[in-house]
Amino acid sequence: MKCGLLGAKLGHSYSPQIHSHLGSYSYELLEKSEEELGIYLQTADFSALNVTIPYKTTVIPYCKALSPIAKRLGSVNTIVRQEDGSLLGHNTDYFGFETMLLHSGLTLAGKKVLVLGTGGTSKTAVAVLQDHKAQVVIISRSGENNYTNLHLHKDAAVIVNTTPVGMYPQNGAAPLSLEGFPRLEGVLDVIYNPAKTALLLDAERRGLVAMNGLLMLVAQAKEAAQWFTKSSIPDEKTDEIHHILRQQMENIILIGMPGSGKSTVGRMLAEQLGKEFVDADAEIVRVAGCAIPEIFANQGESGFRALETQVLAELCKTSGKVIATGGGCVTREENYPLLHQNGKVFCLVRNIDALPTDGRPLSQTGRLEEMYRIRKPMYEKFADCQIDNNGTPEHAAGEILKLWEEGK
Repeated sequence: MKCGLLGAKLGHSYSPQIHSHLGSYSYELLEKSEEELGIYLQTADFSALNVTIPYKTTVIPYCKALSPIAKRLGSVNTIVRQEDGSLLGHNTDYFGFETMLLHSGLTLAGKKVLVLGTGGTSKTAVAVLQDHKAQVVIISRSGENNYTNLHLHKDAAVIVNTTPVGMYPQNGAAPLSLEGFPRLEGVLDVIYNPAKTALLLDAERRGLVAMNGLLMLVAQAKEAAQWFTKSSIPDEKTDEIHHILRQQMENIILIGMPGSGKSTVGRMLAEQLGKEFVDADAEIVRVAGCAIPEIFANQGESGFRALETQVLAELCKTSGKVIATGGGCVTREENYPLLHQNGKVFCLVRNIDALPTDGRPLSQTGRLEEMYRIRKPMYEKFADCQIDNNGTPEHAAGEILKLWEEGK
């Protein structure tokens, strides 16, 4: 079987990797211009295709028949060649979003749900939400319900973001603040890069259900694979692939006092996991063009911290790395979302009398105990897990691996 993903500009896509776990068919990325699209669909030798933006409606005239859900949504993201050579159009995004909703645990019957955006994904989300008996309100930039009159919807229980606001590389942006929604229970964001958009971090901070779109991506691919192969695939396969992708994409972030072993443990983890290791302090030196003691001498601690935040903002946008941070990164609150947007944060803890001070300007002041007293609550706030590193670095790395693989 010859299958693939059809789109205008595909760039990096996880689809080939996902489909490699779902079947033995070949799966290619097929970038086609609008002029090439019709000729390709009419003449190319393929068994089945996924379709992505901007062609989910453009392909419809080339389909002899549409599945009921594709007809209802007016959108096709899966094409299957029939025995007579004709094309059948289907939509698996509905299944993907419904899987995401069900896994979130949110119940919607009779509750107000705000859907941000009006594109194809919005239409899919609205259909699923309505089928789950939600009272759906679409928020757009210029429609009747828009970002200037959100106060009319402060009774919303769930917010669904289908816009690209906050998606890589524009990390940190959010379509709205959750401040004005006292009855909010959860936020679903179809973006999966970064893993936690500013909107999801805001929800998480408030103790709400917060879920990204990675599971939706995998679930819709599983549904497509069933149409490709005309066979059933267990739902457990979705969870398995989702877990593999999440671990592949997730950063492991190490924080802790200067000299707590972050670089040593980080290199061990990177080697074991096949991830790239990055030392944030080394990156600061590269960007500044001089050593850290010189940065402190010329710009003071405030200048160094500003540069550190700038470096972390770029480093933590990326995925699949092990990142060792400087000991004082926790002193700036704005670093919290930077570290957490794509990563699990582990704090290495080592006894004060075992911390080396060479080459560490603040550690050489002789006030390590005072520094630790001040920073301890900051480390606790930033960290997802505390790891004792008074033994061997191998033991600390092993503890992190165990917790990380368990998803804790």
